[in-house]
Amino acid sequence: MENFRNRVETWFEGFAHTLYRHRIKTIVLVMTVMGFMILQIPKITIDTSMEGFLHSDDPTLVSYNAFRDQFGRDEVIIIAVNPPRIFDAEFLKKLKRFHEDLEGNVPYIDDITSLINARNTRGEENDLIVEDLLENWPQTDSEMETIKRRTLSNPMYQNLLISPDGLFTTIIIKTHSISTPANEDELLEGFGDKDPAPGSPPEPGRMYLTDEENSQVVDAVYRIVKKYRSPDFPLSVAGSPAVTHILKQSMMRDMRKFMVLALLMVACLLYVMFRRASGIIFPLLIVFVSLLATVGLMALFGVSIKLPTQILPSFILAVGVGTSVHILAIFYHRYQNNADKEEAIAFALGHSGLAIVMTNVTTACGLLSFSTADIAPIADLGIFAGIGVMLAFINTVILLPALLALVPLKPKTARAKLDTGASVMDRFLMGVGRISTGYPYIILAAASVLMLISCFAISKIRFSHHPLGWFPADQEVRVATETIDEKMRGSISLEVIIDTGRENGLYDPDLLIRLEKAMDYVESLEFGDVFAGKAWSLTTILKEINQALHQNRSVYYSIPKDRKLVAQEFLLFENSGSDDLEDVVDSQFSMARFTIKVPFKDAVQYGSFIKAVETYFEKNFPEAQVTITGMMALFFRTIHNVIISMAKSYGIALVVISAMMILLIGRIRIGLLSMIPNIAPILFMLGVIGTFSLPMDLFTMMVASIAIGLAVDDTIHFMHNFRRYYEISNDPKAAVFETLNTTGRAMLVTSVVLSLGFFIYAFATMQNLVNFGLLTAFTIIMALLSDYLIAPALMMVVNRKRGGTK
Repeated sequence: MENFRNRVETWFEGFAHTLYRHRIKTIVLVMTVMGFMILQIPKITIDTSMEGFLHSDDPTLVSYNAFRDQFGRDEVIIIAVNPPRIFDAEFLKKLKRFHEDLEGNVPYIDDITSLINARNTRGEENDLIVEDLLENWPQTDSEMETIKRRTLSNPMYQNLLISPDGLFTTIIIKTHSISTPANEDELLEGFGDKDPAPGSPPEPGRMYLTDEENSQVVDAVYRIVKKYRSPDFPLSVAGSPAVTHILKQSMMRDMRKFMVLALLMVACLLYVMFRRASGIIFPLLIVFVSLLATVGLMALFGVSIKLPTQILPSFILAVGVGTSVHILAIFYHRYQNNADKEEAIAFALGHSGLAIVMTNVTTACGLLSFSTADIAPIADLGIFAGIGVMLAFINTVILLPALLALVPLKPKTARAKLDTGASVMDRFLMGVGRISTGYPYIILAAASVLMLISCFAISKIRFSHHPLGWFPADQEVRVATETIDEKMRGSISLEVIIDTGRENGLYDPDLLIRLEKAMDYVESLEFGDVFAGKAWSLTTILKEINQALHQNRSVYYSIPKDRKLVAQEFLLFENSGSDDLEDVVDSQFSMARFTIKVPFKDAVQYGSFIKAVETYFEKNFPEAQVTITGMMALFFRTIHNVIISMAKSYGIALVVISAMMILLIGRIRIGLLSMIPNIAPILFMLGVIGTFSLPMDLFTMMVASIAIGLAVDDTIHFMHNFRRYYEISNDPKAAVFETLNTTGRAMLVTSVVLSLGFFIYAFATMQNLVNFGLLTAFTIIMALLSDYLIAPALMMVVNRKRGGTK
């Protein structure tokens, strides 16, 4: 092992001399390659959609896309109005103006529904009339009372367009499911719906409504809402498109804020450590170039920035600077002593080369363990954060020596106050050494007890995927969504597709009656905070038709018992000019859509509800193929994938990093023991999550795999140098003190940089990012303490002092 290490160090020294002699060529070559990647950045896209959490081939997403191809987008924007009186002439006039303004000025609208144009199906003599509720504007109090009675007695309006108490009414906006370029809007104006025909796949080269188009829709809605909002016309905007848009805005604000804070924090620490312009500019330049190149690669491969990948900039900045710190610390110290720049560069690279290779590879491995995640943005983060770390490493070992060689630098005498600072650090590190070597068994016993306690707390961890809960409690879209969930009993949907596989299979009265019974069953379901606020299907339309054709008598609000009569009534409805059937049935009347409106809650709570619905439909519709889909199903699938991904990524990270530790140290037993200081902080962090009932969501799931990749860096530096000094002195105590006095300094500085790099997430808008940052920073600090106390204690126990020196 010693010979291998010597060969690697010699190679790095020779490599440094080559870089010194060809410094200008090196800088030009590296910047050309990086520049090509950076030039791809304008192609980058942002995707904060809920379906963006799943891979394109995920069965749940495939089913959801098939549903959208057939029935259009199930995500709707809901605008709730809570006026003093709904059935008032002045209010209805303002509602009409508001409705028409939205209809005329919000892009990509497929349909907009309110009391103004709600479907009103009635019979007049022998005719079936399907018209808007306010087709004939009420002119008198009596006519207004008729409209009120008709509205409040219509079961379809309840909890959809008006609250049961008659105090809230809504405007529901449904957008196109397929993306439409701006120029096509003008070219196709007047040629009808630009979505594909029901059942047909999207045309080649077209995609579902993009994140940018969704933002345009929501921005337009908010602009119009702002114009109309007043004390007598209070408006609340909710629905998953609005939540997605606000998440995107918060993400962009936080990314900019984190970048600025991280740059300032790192610059200050670099200044305090080196007191040189080059010690600040070079590391920041290298890591900034590496970050831009990483984002450029994402754009080149068509990978969007999603919610979890927003941590990428500040993460690469904090991690990338650590490698520069190790090299610069040794370089400046050597250069101060001998004033030979080339020799100092070669010495720094030779001394740290192997260790920084291993630390960056292990960090990348910790991140790349996410690449197999079933959550698409987590997999993207793992791949590109790993690539970013390796780009920062490559640029550091190639570009940094070339820049040091090119720029004139003068040896600098250490200032007295720096000596004082060093003295404080010396005393601290020596104190750590005395404790860790003096009480190894007590330290290991205490660590074991804490790990056992953490394991008990881990059993209390609760999983979560609740995008709405990430917002502060007083955030407008969260308040609006919670209000609508309470007053209108739901703001998102679970969709059930019943495919009979037969043309006109839905004319069967028995099947339709079973669908009607399913509505009653579903609306009775309640599991904790999750309930069905409303359910509807094509039977709702059929009952309206049947009632209208029987002199509007409520006793006929039912399913006809005759198959031919069912077919005739649906035909009459289609001939009335209404296209509402397209929303609930395919053109062959073989496939029905059954919609269940539910509140926007934590996806974990949906499990029992979805299972109950799935079981009921499979039992009661054995002749049909039943598919559960919709936004609610996507949420639940996401948290299901989170749990699986967490187990896989943790396992992969531990196996790969353990193998690398064994390879580095050269002994299986010592290599495995060296994983204890890496596993301990992860257990402590998970214990904190369980103890304080923090949610284990997409972001906290990432902490352990990221932290183990970072924590192992310090362990590698400690073990690498401990073995070196132990082979020289044959005294584990002396080796621990020498390791702390050398590597211990860099470990302290890099851990401070990394922990502060994650502590800045405490200033995030969304609580999930706050938790992520604080937990990661806590884990890094625990990792440093483990390497200061547990690692030396282990080395004292497993290594004995031998007589003589080598």
